[in-house]
Amino acid sequence: MTCYTAVLRSPAECPRCGMVQPLIARDDDGAEVCGPCVGFAADYTCKQCGRAGNPHSRGRCAHCVLAERVNALLAGPDGTVAPQLEPLAAALADAPSPFPAIQWLKESPNTKLLARLASEGHELSHQLLDELPPSRNQRYVRQLLVHTRVLEERNEDLERIPGWLEHELADKPAAHASLARPFLNWFLLRRARQRAAMRRHPASADRDLRRRVSVALDFLPLMDQRGLALADLAQEHIDDWIAGATSQRRYLIRYFLKWTTSRRLTRELTVPSIPSQEPQDLLDDDDRWQLLQRCLMDDALPTDVRASGAITLLFGTSTERLCHLTSEHLKFGDKHAHLVLGRHPVLLPPRLAELLRQLAEQPQPRPQLSQAHPGPQWLFPGMVPGKPISTHGMTQKLNRHGIMVRTARNGALAALAADLPGPILADVTGMHRHTALRWVAYARRDWAGYLAARAADDSAPRRLPK
Repeated sequence: MTCYTAVLRSPAECPRCGMVQPLIARDDDGAEVCGPCVGFAADYTCKQCGRAGNPHSRGRCAHCVLAERVNALLAGPDGTVAPQLEPLAAALADAPSPFPAIQWLKESPNTKLLARLASEGHELSHQLLDELPPSRNQRYVRQLLVHTRVLEERNEDLERIPGWLEHELADKPAAHASLARPFLNWFLLRRARQRAAMRRHPASADRDLRRRVSVALDFLPLMDQRGLALADLAQEHIDDWIAGATSQRRYLIRYFLKWTTSRRLTRELTVPSIPSQEPQDLLDDDDRWQLLQRCLMDDALPTDVRASGAITLLFGTSTERLCHLTSEHLKFGDKHAHLVLGRHPVLLPPRLAELLRQLAEQPQPRPQLSQAHPGPQWLFPGMVPGKPISTHGMTQKLNRHGIMVRTARNGALAALAADLPGPILADVTGMHRHTALRWVAYARRDWAGYLAARAADDSAPRRLPK
């Protein structure tokens, strides 16, 4: 954007005449003034609404052009915007940055889906969107409608799974579908909804649920090949299924068999427990401190990468919880700042506190929507309106900058578990107490040599930058 264009898009009150105009000139004293005050009679007033600045085309401002294109985008069969879509139309037309919003309307595949749905004239609902093939555009449009109050909010991670299943069943035998649907809806989703209602922090369960259903759909064709009915299943069939696995994925058949047993479709069958594994790929403690130093000191790194990386390296926070941090999780006092991850706030190093303060004060990156429905003030906002960055997106971003999330988190948790009792570790980090106890048992068994070496090195303690 040129300097002249920037001035046209930022009208202000002229100090000489008091009119709100683009300040395109300077007077003899060097003060910014409007064109008419220095004899340049250019008119930047919109012929439609009378607003000054932001000229777009045919004498109209970008705000009026945006409103016109929004109405055209969301027009129904009768050429008008349906009452249901008026909140969305208002949010789009009142975007604080009209030029990016106009470009978004023109180029985004999300708007093409919106236009198609509006032109069909059906009342929009979650069920209608569930009938569409799952895609990024479908998910974006759904959240856009939720964010602008056109649709009610729901636990999207869980409630979109039935729609996913219907598309998965499109080429499956009817007998398999008749088992997969109640297995998902009456067993998996019922328990997942109960757990979600009780959780203090959000947790994504959709990937796990889909894997359990997918494993069942993989198992059923093998039964057909052997000519087996559910009532014919014996322990040897399950053992053969597990023995032929190249990964631990097939152990997930236990959920399907638990459901079939409860419905008396199969006899009591046993699936071995998944072999326990110790934490793998722990980041060396010296490397962890060096990487933490980089996060706190390297201004070349993006602010969100520095802050999220430092939290991971210090506290071993799960990526899911990290993504869902908001400004309300920060507590700033006169001298110190704290971050709430679990039951008790943790003290932040001053440099990390400043990074998080910057993230909390930044505007949310939604130039194509008005601020009428701002939603939570996410520290790490995503591209979907009203939602934080996805766990996959956060992991990929940190990995690209040399912060390998799994190794960094494991290293941090092992170091914390070496110093803290299990209950305190759970309260500070927000993890389940059983998980914390396993980390403590691991650290005290396998880190004995490390603890002894660190005790001998007390004469040179490490210090965080202030």
